[in-house]
Amino acid sequence: MDSAEELGRRDRKKLETRAALEHAALTLVAERGLAAVTVEDIAEAVDVSSRTFFNYFPSKEDALIGSHQASAAELCARLDAVPARVPVLEALRLMARAEAEHVQEQRERWLLRLKVFEQNPSLLPRLVASGSETERAVTAAVARRAGVEPGTSGYPELATAAAMAAFRVAMLRWSAAGGRPSLPGLVDEAFGQLAAGLPNP
Repeated sequence: MDSAEELGRRDRKKLETRAALEHAALTLVAERGLAAVTVEDIAEAVDVSSRTFFNYFPSKEDALIGSHQASAAELCARLDAVPARVPVLEALRLMARAEAEHVQEQRERWLLRLKVFEQNPSLLPRLVASGSETERAVTAAVARRAGVEPGTSGYPELATAAAMAAFRVAMLRWSAAGGRPSLPGLVDEAFGQLAAGLPNP
């Protein structure tokens, strides 16, 4: 086995271990509640040491939030890949739809994660902090796309906030319906309402 193959195998093993720890954390917290689950419990469920757990996550809360949500860099790359001639709101819809397709592919894990978030409101500050960082990055990408400076017209901030809200509403509807509807379809519907100026239903 050459060094490149060995490196690839190690990387795959790390990803598998990380995913297993996330799944164990979500499953245990869904069953017992956040306060009743320790890092040791999560590590034992995956048959690794607590020290190994901390190689991947600073805390059990971080394991619950996980790594499946698109990073700011990934979202910005998706947005930047949309041709410049496409209007900003439509470009944001395409960015959000791509993320929705990714979430839909991991339906069971995301439904479990959303259930855990709903049952444990103490996780919300971490989610908000993570979302704020992502929103700032996407806002900067929107500003570049629109040819304006952030913090001047308010347009990039408003467009990004509206897009993030549309995605969040679609996710909540999807979760409430048990993941039965198409999440990308719900995202399209939410952006369609925004594009229409939010007419009365």
